[in-house]
Amino acid sequence: MRKVLLLRLLAVICLTVEMGCASLLPRSKQVAESPWTEYADAKKAFDAITIGKTTVDDLKDLGFDIKGSPNIKVLNYLDIAANVQSIPLQELDPGLQACLRARSDCRAYVFEPSRINSKRIGSFWLDIFNFRKKTHETGWRFKALIVFIDHHVAYKLSSGEPQIDTMQDQVNPLGPLQSPAGIFTKLIPGM
Repeated sequence: MRKVLLLRLLAVICLTVEMGCASLLPRSKQVAESPWTEYADAKKAFDAITIGKTTVDDLKDLGFDIKGSPNIKVLNYLDIAANVQSIPLQELDPGLQACLRARSDCRAYVFEPSRINSKRIGSFWLDIFNFRKKTHETGWRFKALIVFIDHHVAYKLSSGEPQIDTMQDQVNPLGPLQSPAGIFTKLIPGM
């Protein structure tokens, strides 16, 4: 009885203050830790890397710490060879050619810092009963490949998404009945 009364009270409050209920919708934040809060900062640090001159210690000062940064991928020359196998050796960048010739003296690091915010928007009731889920995602992603031969950078490459701003709008006309793990699978044993 108390549970029903509490649910009715919540429904009345939410109907009178729809904006208040919107704050009950899920939000998430995904951050691949890095010293940069903006894409432009990561790109500026990457652009400061000089092929043939930048060392491991210089990289650390720029924010690309190969020993202390979380979420980095370490590649060996075979990983690099697998990624460029469709390109003839003579057409590869000289730094990559030198890396493949250096074999075990070559290593590469992939840094992927990002800051992504995901927020559900719209009607609390449509969302909670699975009729309509609207998600707004904002942020940025940066990806840097840095190849070393011995202690100096031999090659670098970057890519990324400087300004993520996407909207996903999922409409389910049957609401909770349309979900793959819908009510019927929970209510009827053996389904």
